[in-house]
Amino acid sequence: MLLIENLHAEVDGANGRTAILKGLSLEIAAGEIHAIMGPNGAGKSTLAHVLGGKPGYHVTGGSVTFRGQDLFDLDPHERAATGLFIGFQYPVEIPGVSNVQFLREAANSQRKYRGEEPLSGGEFLKLAKEKAALLKMDMDMLKRQVNVGFSGGEKKRAEMVQMGILDPAFAVLDETDSGLDIDALRIVGAGINAIMRSPDKAVLLITHYQRLLDVVKPDKVSILAGGRIVETGGPELALRLEAEGYDTVMA
Repeated sequence: MLLIENLHAEVDGANGRTAILKGLSLEIAAGEIHAIMGPNGAGKSTLAHVLGGKPGYHVTGGSVTFRGQDLFDLDPHERAATGLFIGFQYPVEIPGVSNVQFLREAANSQRKYRGEEPLSGGEFLKLAKEKAALLKMDMDMLKRQVNVGFSGGEKKRAEMVQMGILDPAFAVLDETDSGLDIDALRIVGAGINAIMRSPDKAVLLITHYQRLLDVVKPDKVSILAGGRIVETGGPELALRLEAEGYDTVMA
């Protein structure tokens, strides 16, 4: 579903561009949940931003093929409508816009791009209630402004509701466990499983810690260090990292 070959990328900074990704290669098949772990500054978030098309990130080499298409031929909104979802480490607040308004516009914009009929108000509310229930959120929370006044856990749960409504084929989740307490972690992890655990979907799960993987249970785990994938294994690789740290495992 996603094939990354020899990807190089730079990011804008105060003193010019800095090379972050330095020949990263990775393949993720349909039906697979693939976790990426690595030390701070390794390039994990940069990878998510490059895949999503965030401004200020520049691809200088390599390729990414998504569902048979060159990902870099698509604008960010086209990538989303084609089935790519990016979950942010720090979801932004959008004052003055309700979650319900935002989510309905997003869903119908993608449906229009794909040539599908828009969801009616009733159809959308039914869908929103169903997905919100998976994350134990009530509709009163979805009527509030996007992430305004939300706790860290509420922001992450709201973002998973968004993922459920948009129903992507592929989700890149950048440290979704950041800022979550134990209960919220279980709810969010169960939501990821309910929404994305499917033979025709896939997930790239970026995390620092084993605790989310105890809930989501990835098929594969890769270590990203120095802008490259340096090792790939099964779930046991994450357990080794948790017990021994990066220096020991990568030695």
